[in-house]
Amino acid sequence: MRDDEREQTRKDFGSSVNMTAATLEKWLDSDESKEVGDKSSGESTGHASGRRIVSLLRKKRDDLTEADFEHMRKVVGYVHRHLAQRPGGEVEDSRWRYSLMNWGHDPLKQ
Repeated sequence: MRDDEREQTRKDFGSSVNMTAATLEKWLDSDESKEVGDKSSGESTGHASGRRIVSLLRKKRDDLTEADFEHMRKVVGYVHRHLAQRPGGEVEDSRWRYSLMNWGHDPLKQ
């Protein structure tokens, strides 16, 4: 991946992930976090991704690997697709919001 592509990925990731590592880590420990998502292997895909996002948020720029950038692109894609599926009505306590939060994005956060 070229340097400009890495930089764009980092920017897109930073725009999509609006939770801090500490906030996301605390969220992932909650019952609500563990109740949403596809759990074909015990832990949902989003919950596992959230743990990886915490790690990415704590990594220094120079320590990011190609696999890290690949996951960052996956996160950006998921957040954008999921935001487009916003349900009607109140979403504060919705599975839709909780799923997004597992991926590091709280849609209620300004």
